[in-house]
Amino acid sequence: MTDKIGFIGLGNMGGRMTRRVVDGGVPVLGFDLSTDAVAAAGAEAAASPVAVLEGSDIVFLSLPDSKVVEKVIFGDPAFIPALRAGQILVDLSTAAPSSTQKISAALAERGVAYLDAGISGGAAAAEKGTLTLMVGGDADALERVQAPMAHFATNVFHMGASGAGHSTKLLNNFLNAVSLAATAEVMVAAKKAGLDLQTVLDVLNTSSGVNFATINRFPKIITGDYLKGGLSNTLMMKDVVLYVDHLHELGVASMNASGPLASFGLANALGYANEISNTVVDAIGDVSGRVRLSDPPASESPEQHTP
Repeated sequence: MTDKIGFIGLGNMGGRMTRRVVDGGVPVLGFDLSTDAVAAAGAEAAASPVAVLEGSDIVFLSLPDSKVVEKVIFGDPAFIPALRAGQILVDLSTAAPSSTQKISAALAERGVAYLDAGISGGAAAAEKGTLTLMVGGDADALERVQAPMAHFATNVFHMGASGAGHSTKLLNNFLNAVSLAATAEVMVAAKKAGLDLQTVLDVLNTSSGVNFATINRFPKIITGDYLKGGLSNTLMMKDVVLYVDHLHELGVASMNASGPLASFGLANALGYANEISNTVVDAIGDVSGRVRLSDPPASESPEQHTP
């Protein structure tokens, strides 16, 4: 018997993943606070998260953070009783591993497997179906969800027990935040130094300074294309804070978080909170003489961002 698929949270990432599943010929029962998001993803609309549970065997969750995940699962007194033995819930959110483990233990009492599946690749990879997933939880449950996952992910790694997927996700996201913030600062400095930015990137990408941002982000940013549609500055800041909290729980000193915290904190303070995190370079530019990497038309001059 084919498992029925449900999706709770059809936002920036959840909607794109749902669309991939639907376009692959698999019906999806979906719930989102925005009915327009459900329609855009091609899902059948459910009245509530509980309704998704009642009509699905495998349920994916794509929500902002652990607080929202816990609100969905523990906040509605009808949610836990609606769970059925043999169901699988897959949490694609960026969440605290300690919260994930708590939820997993609670659902196990109902005979339900809870997988934490951190995702990497952003909106573009979600649309192409080429996401990377790092998964924690039961290996047999992961095997069962491989088929629907294959519609939106090409790389799936089993990281270990419950919480391992979300832990790996936080580590990866932190490195992403560090490289983006540091490269943004470097490119603003290169602009003020009068260097040719494409040549600077050519040097970085053939030298020890190469990273994801120099390869995939800044070749577009220097032309004025900020690759909009990805993680916002607010969400990037949230991920870094989750990372710092996780390291505190592990007893590991976080020596390098101050840079991205300062950079994305600045972006949020200057009005870029809901814009793609690549605009952190403009926030740094604002406090560095109103620098922009791409040259505006001759009749214009760069203006400091206003919310």
